[in-house]
Amino acid sequence: MSVTGILAKAEAVAVTPEPAELLARARALAPALRERAAKACAERRLPAETIADLQAAGLFRILQPRRWGGYEMHPNVFYDVQQILAEACMSTGWVYGVVGGHPYELALFPDAAQQEVWGKDDSVLVSSSYQPVGKVERVEGGFRLSGQWGFSSGSHHCRWVLLGAMIPPAEPGGPPDMRTFLVPRADYEIIENWDVFGLQGTGSHDIKVDGAFVPEHRTHKAVDGFLCQNPGQAENDGPLFALPWAQIFLRLVSTAALGGARGAIAGAVEITKSRISTNTGKASKADPILLNTIAKAHAQVEEMSAVLRRNFDDMLGERATPLTLEKRALYRYQSASVVRRCADLVDDLMPLLGGRAIYRSSPVVQVWLDLNAARAHVANDSNNFGPDLFGSLVGDPPSFMFL
Repeated sequence: MSVTGILAKAEAVAVTPEPAELLARARALAPALRERAAKACAERRLPAETIADLQAAGLFRILQPRRWGGYEMHPNVFYDVQQILAEACMSTGWVYGVVGGHPYELALFPDAAQQEVWGKDDSVLVSSSYQPVGKVERVEGGFRLSGQWGFSSGSHHCRWVLLGAMIPPAEPGGPPDMRTFLVPRADYEIIENWDVFGLQGTGSHDIKVDGAFVPEHRTHKAVDGFLCQNPGQAENDGPLFALPWAQIFLRLVSTAALGGARGAIAGAVEITKSRISTNTGKASKADPILLNTIAKAHAQVEEMSAVLRRNFDDMLGERATPLTLEKRALYRYQSASVVRRCADLVDDLMPLLGGRAIYRSSPVVQVWLDLNAARAHVANDSNNFGPDLFGSLVGDPPSFMFL
């Protein structure tokens, strides 16, 4: 690292807030996020003031390298913030998770790509769609990229996008080469087609690219992420960036569910404290089935959160050997199971809270819809990863390297 880089890193460390301060900033934003939730759903994107608030609080910098003005913190700090935001507004928590996690992957790209994105403004945000649907042509110095990708959360607030595609083998019969392509805002169009029943505020519109040139240095190989041997680690050499990229990403799209479920549970508690059935005249707080359902939801959300926190503590702990594939398969499976478990827990609550719970003004119904929408993400279906977890128990190699 250059002398300038060392001085910049030292300066960044000096102004890095403590984790507790970042959590306090997130909690301070919660009331405003609740107030804006309906607007986000109606406009199918987060309000600009929400993004500005997250920026001002420094929350997008938690996983960003110190050399680029970031805090380079333990991932559990990031995911704790995500849960707090999602408890207030799950769409906000989702966008924060995805967009706020991209500084981590960008740190794995060659330094030239990092310079292009952050060289003049280290607060620039990046959206994504990792579906490998792009069409790629090899050209001198890089590639021509075309296609249309769905589900690019927070896209209207970002100036770059990360897009997935398979590069044709250089030789017939060669291995597939899946990469992420980094594309500037001038080279893509946002297709506004996000019309969904849940997570409406994420603004996860389509991205369209027509023959954009992407230089080699603006690509990230999936195999490098799997091997934890990424070009960007030459400059970003802290232990944080030696983690498997997949383990970071999987949590970006599952952790909001924990915050959302906590919000639903809190709403159910408020309803239960004062509700008297107009049909039976009985108080809800005297209903043992409802009380046990709330208790089960609370206990299981805390259990999932604790397990996922332990997993990253393990990944970043002192170790003499690399993280085993068996543990990586287990941690991937546990992350993937979170959203469906949270959705099931809140689904169990809904019919026990009475007719008022189905009104849009209910503190439970939007989360219920959001959780069921979040289940659609391919990374949130543990059935996709169960066979590899079983295979790891009997010594078989994984069939899917994104772990």
